Amino acid sequence: MRFLLDTCTFLWIVAGAAEVPQRVREWCAEPANEVYLSAVSVWEIVVKHRLGRLPLPAPPERFVLDEREALGSSALPLDEESALHLVRLPLLHRDPFDRMLVCPALVHGLTILTPDPLVAQYPARVLW
Repeated sequence: MRFLLDTCTFLWIVAGAAEVPQRVREWCAEPANEVYLSAVSVWEIVVKHRLGRLPLPAPPERFVLDEREALGSSALPLDEESALHLVRLPLLHRDPFDRMLVCPALVHGLTILTPDPLVAQYPARVLW
């Protein structure tokens, strides 16, 4: 399977948070699965950290790279096709970061791993 981590999913997994279901941890650990962290999530982490709303144990540029690598996930750049897909996305969710995560999931056939029920309103495949 091909998974796209929601920002909170990534942060919860690397923190060992109890909110992450065991099956999600297993999907991310399965070598046959492709797991991605979007540049959109990196952007969200940096923005929230700079605003003082997301404390991190290390600077974001080190934290994200180290934790993504430790998780065995790949970076997913924000491509033009995905960004332009936002025009066709209904405004069901007000969070711009979550909406921009839906776009590459739809364009590239990825399953979003998220606890956010608002993301599940979009036609992207969502699991939790």
